[in-house]
Amino acid sequence: MGHARARRVPARIVEDEEYQLRHERVAGIDVAKASAVACTRLPAGRDGGRRRSKVTGPVPATVPAIMGLAWQLLADGVELVSMESTSDYWRVWYFTLEAAGLRVQLVSSSAARQLAGRPKTDALDAQWIARLCEMGLLRPSFVPPAEIRALRQWTRARLQLVRDRTAEWQRLEKLLEDALVKLSSAVSGLAGHKTARAVIEALIAGDRDPARLADLAMGPLRGRRAGLAQALEGMAFGAHHAWLARMHLDRADALDRQVAAIDDEIEACLDAIPAAQGIDGDGARAPGPGPGAAALPAAERLAEVPGVSLMLARAIIAETGLDMTRFPTARHLVSWAGLSPVAQQSGPRHRKSKKGQGDGYLRRYCTQAANGAAPTDTFLGDRVRRLTRRLGGSRARCAVARSILVIIWHLLSDPGARFTDLGPGWHARSTDTSRRTRSLLAQLRALHPGSDITITPAA
Repeated sequence: MGHARARRVPARIVEDEEYQLRHERVAGIDVAKASAVACTRLPAGRDGGRRRSKVTGPVPATVPAIMGLAWQLLADGVELVSMESTSDYWRVWYFTLEAAGLRVQLVSSSAARQLAGRPKTDALDAQWIARLCEMGLLRPSFVPPAEIRALRQWTRARLQLVRDRTAEWQRLEKLLEDALVKLSSAVSGLAGHKTARAVIEALIAGDRDPARLADLAMGPLRGRRAGLAQALEGMAFGAHHAWLARMHLDRADALDRQVAAIDDEIEACLDAIPAAQGIDGDGARAPGPGPGAAALPAAERLAEVPGVSLMLARAIIAETGLDMTRFPTARHLVSWAGLSPVAQQSGPRHRKSKKGQGDGYLRRYCTQAANGAAPTDTFLGDRVRRLTRRLGGSRARCAVARSILVIIWHLLSDPGARFTDLGPGWHARSTDTSRRTRSLLAQLRALHPGSDITITPAA
């Protein structure tokens, strides 16, 4: 006789006990592109009965249909609605249900994953989300309020335009290299450089004489006109190069105007948020506090941090918001940005930690601030240089980006707080000199065994 086949036990859901419930009336929504399925979990209809599950859908992903679902959820007395963060399809559901007066939370798909071994349908997914929601097992994601969402749209659009502008200048540089014009070797950069712009305009106009082109040099380049003329010798700048160069310059100029217009919109959008305004001497909030101001605007207080410009401060506010109660501690904000290393340990082995996913925009802004703080004679600049010797440049800047985000959390948590630099020598001053001395003496004795090493104070 053969071996008896083991009986497979199917996965099943066990009804919750009363003490496991955190919310009596909840709803879970499984979101797709064109529709969604909602499951409402309600108390039992009679004493001793089981809790009821009511599945609705598929509901079309249109505002009228979602509003109809919202009225139904309100009539059922739903306390909390949970949905997965599926691509960008969740936005119309979240914003519409929120506007209807429902309490909505967005959760990660990994936290609401369906049980293995069970059939997978939209109705079962919605029921599983609702069951996790009623037991309080889902951690909500951070969704900023409407005014911060509008500011975020402006700052992210500006970032894309700046990238497009940089790409245009890079394409123009490649075009000049194809025409044997080594202009980028003679100037520090093409973008924003007056001499480079004048030479390119003259090339487009038809001038091919290196000496006359070198005479267009401005500022410090006038003393290096011979080198500029040598970089332009032997060029092969044809008519098609001129046409394409004109196109790249026009695109870059158009992007410059769009970026400037968005800068004005960002400033106006931030000034319209009461929590971002400063406090003048009379205690009234205003975008620009006068003499004797009790508190500066949030963006200006963040711009006092080394490496953080005013525009970068506005972009950071657009990602974090102004309400730091969403993040109980600075560590929560750092983890949300993806700047906290993730532990990788199994038994006695400890693997190299990796940073989390997090908000890529916020992480990029903080790293940019760390790069700006690196050459400064400040505490953060000294920290970059000190950690670079031990960890390397990229890891050191990541660590300083984390420090900058911790500073930002404290500044936004207290509207009256101001940044105070500890100075470049703070770490050396705060180090225990006796302990450091003993460590260095131990290293010297290890290098020179048997030697008697003593320290004699100077007269």
